[in-house]
Amino acid sequence: MEMMYKGKTKDVYKLENGNVLLKFKDDCTGKDGVFDPGENSVGLTIDGIGKANLQTSVYYFEMLKAAGIKTHYVSANVDDATMEVLPATVFGHGLEVICRLVATGSFIRRYGEYMADGTVLEGGYVECTFKNDAKGDPLVTSEGLAALGVMTQEMFDSMKEQTLKITKIVADDLKTIGLDLWDIKFEFGYNNGEVILIDEIASGNMRVYKDGTIVDPVELTKLILNR
Repeated sequence: MEMMYKGKTKDVYKLENGNVLLKFKDDCTGKDGVFDPGENSVGLTIDGIGKANLQTSVYYFEMLKAAGIKTHYVSANVDDATMEVLPATVFGHGLEVICRLVATGSFIRRYGEYMADGTVLEGGYVECTFKNDAKGDPLVTSEGLAALGVMTQEMFDSMKEQTLKITKIVADDLKTIGLDLWDIKFEFGYNNGEVILIDEIASGNMRVYKDGTIVDPVELTKLILNR
């Protein structure tokens, strides 16, 4: 297989059938050895997190498929920690979309003078950052994305609508097992001109609490799948 991209948490290969293969790794974003989905660099390695992220992704991609939401997901091989997906073009050089249900992490680091950590953000708050480690994944507005030619306002509106809808599906599912979703990170791309969810819906890309304590990503996967 031809390697297309070597990422922080997964490697990307081109398949002969025109699709793409994602190889999940055990690296996680964080800082000083502490897991933090809001960080923009690998901060630690958690044994088994690659497969955990894949299993969680498959679980939620199948749920979205049943709900009629199109994604790039095709199939997966959990034993090999790989997922086959449709080819999709990323926005710009890569764009991350964060949906926040509770204010914490980098949001509070930026805006803590206005809001206390743990404040509920009614209806969900969607923000976008460019994937650029050197610049600390800078925030960008919908107007900025349009001005830079990264995406149209219509594309952004579709992406935001899907983000809120997908976040609600994940949050509602987690509530059934006593878990609270605080925030979650997605990536979108376009396939045949249509904006779709790509990459993953991973336990390592969401911040989830149980009885006021954050849940470790591997433990989160166990709670999601072994109900």
